[in-house]
Amino acid sequence: MTAMRALILVDLQNDFCPGGALAVARGDETIAIANRLLPYFSTVVATQDWHPADHESFAPQHRGRKPGELIDLHGLPQVLWPPHCVQGTRGAELHPELKIPQAQLVIRKGHHREIDSYSAFMEADRKTSTGLAGYLRERGLGEVYVCGLATDFCVAWTALDARAAGFEISVIEEASRAIDLEGSAAKAWADMRQAGVRRC
Repeated sequence: MTAMRALILVDLQNDFCPGGALAVARGDETIAIANRLLPYFSTVVATQDWHPADHESFAPQHRGRKPGELIDLHGLPQVLWPPHCVQGTRGAELHPELKIPQAQLVIRKGHHREIDSYSAFMEADRKTSTGLAGYLRERGLGEVYVCGLATDFCVAWTALDARAAGFEISVIEEASRAIDLEGSAAKAWADMRQAGVRRC
């Protein structure tokens, strides 16, 4: 019997797995684990990075800049990335081994050229909501589990925003992998712990 709780699968896409444009080390190992988790949840939500080809978070859009550099973008700190998860490309597709016919909702994020979007709940401007919090509340779901790619960016931002929205939130460590950009993984776990996010 599935419990009345939600599972959010974050960005389990080709470009974040080995061979992809922004591959997370061992990112493909999360897919089989995610598939095994599905029967335990009444509601499954997947997110999908969905960038235009000229997204301003892409390093080639900034002359002389390289992936991994931090810049100011419209007044917000922005890590520059290699082009990835471009709309309509194979890299943007969910991993072919991910079996989620029961997913009720797929949220595409990062589709606004000027704003990056890590979280499933809120874009990086911290103003634009995706509507996910309302969707979960309308379905009577207060307990949420999150996993996916990458732990220190999209997973962490999703977990922190879920907590801020009042949900009981747990990150499933075994089903997540980090980029770990200059200690970003340890910082993400520390931030989540301080916010009351459970690590399971």
